[in-house]
This record gives sequence, C-alpha cells and structure tokens, in this order.
Amino acid sequence: MNKLIINRLDYARIRKSITDARSFQSMNDREAQKLLTELHSATIVDPEEIHSNVVTMTSIVKLSFLNNNKQVQFQIVYPDQANFKENKISIFSPIATALIGYKVADEIEWIVPAGITRIRIDEIIYQPEAAGHYTV
Repeated sequence: MNKLIINRLDYARIRKSITDARSFQSMNDREAQKLLTELHSATIVDPEEIHSNVVTMTSIVKLSFLNNNKQVQFQIVYPDQANFKENKISIFSPIATALIGYKVADEIEWIVPAGITRIRIDEIIYQPEAAGHYTV
C-alpha cells in the first residue's frame, strides 16, 4: 500500500470536523476511528508541497469501479457542504475516506454491501493545491 499524503490544513480541518461531529453525535465512534486511523497513517505536508496527482479536500475526482468498469465523478467536501445532487460527497462518507490522500492510478479495496470491490483513481479534474488555492 502506498503512503497517504495529506496537507496540513486538510488534516486540521478534518480532525476538527470529526470532533464536532462526535460532540453533536452525528458520527459514530467506529466511523470516526476509521477516518482518524487513515489520518494518523498519513504523511502530513504543507499545502504547497502536495503533488497535483494526490486527492485532497475539495478535489474533483474521476474513478472507476474495476469489477464493472463503471466510472463516477464527484467532489470531496466537508460535511456541511455535501450535496448528492451536485456530486459533492462528504469526507465522512466511506468512499471519500477511502480516497483521501491517494494518488491518480492508485487502486484501493473498498467494502460495499455486496463485499469488497476495487476502485481506481483515474483522474483528478480539480485539485485546489494544483490550482494555487492553498487555503480552500
């Protein structure tokens, strides 16, 4: 498995979102712990050091489900910005948690109700760091 890379601002904001969600009981401990485990295993870097091929917060990502070659595209956002109709998926969703910090061409095993599936990150259409938006 490749080492996850998270920018320092995303790391702090995601941790705060988890703390807030726990205090409002809008996130259970198991979900919170899974995301925290991902964060703690990551390499933390300054936003300017993030390569353009890494999935970060507010990135628009295109990925493929390798079991059926279905492609989807969505933006990873903070919980208060999530909007399924606009393809904005909360970082608290299992798929966003699975993707954050990974790179284009990485393949990730993801557990779905039917079992384990593999997804591949095909493209990052927008990444704030690559666009020079370091504080988004």
